[in-house]
Amino acid sequence: MNRPFRIAGAYILLAIRLTPKGGRDALDGIKVLADGQCVLCARVRAAPEDGAANDALLKLLSKALDVPASRLSLVSGQTSRLKTVQIPACEGVLTRLDALCGARD
Repeated sequence: MNRPFRIAGAYILLAIRLTPKGGRDALDGIKVLADGQCVLCARVRAAPEDGAANDALLKLLSKALDVPASRLSLVSGQTSRLKTVQIPACEGVLTRLDALCGARD
């Protein structure tokens, strides 16, 4: 199964497709886009104004991965639905990410 993340040195880069104003804050599993890219689908209640949806996404991931939100950063897609989030590859994060994405070796 494809994974929506890859390891890059001391970090994990996670591909996300975000739906702002999605009615609730939730991670909805993985999806393969038409171009073959694998992404983790997420939705947040926040509107895509003044970075509110991006902030809500980082808080949602922080809670799901048990990593402080201050350690997560949006490295691409600030104004797009497709985003890349950089996550420190600290102990247990890869295991939690695997479980979250339903990815298996």
